[in-house]
Amino acid sequence: MIERIDIGQRMSKIVKHNGVVYLSGQVSDGATVADQTRGCLSLVDALLEKAGSSRGNILQAIIWLADMSDFAEMNSVWDAWVPEGHAPVRACGEAKLARPDLKVEIIVTAAF
Repeated sequence: MIERIDIGQRMSKIVKHNGVVYLSGQVSDGATVADQTRGCLSLVDALLEKAGSSRGNILQAIIWLADMSDFAEMNSVWDAWVPEGHAPVRACGEAKLARPDLKVEIIVTAAF
């Protein structure tokens, strides 16, 4: 059975299936990559909680940066957020994001 939460015309924010929760990509406002990363991760926390999961259950994260020169700044926030011993598999790449002011987008898949 597939459960969709916060369904919109274009996409759902959360889809649950067979013990796995898939989150839509999260973006956030902020002046810096660190600010935007903190905002994205706060949104991820809220969605995981709504789905009955948590950051300790993250299986995979995909991170898009508008500029790979921001990699270290994003990682400084990410590393403090990930629970010790629960680092997921992760990929990070550079991409043109949906708006010019966006610097980071984070996509998460987790167990629940």
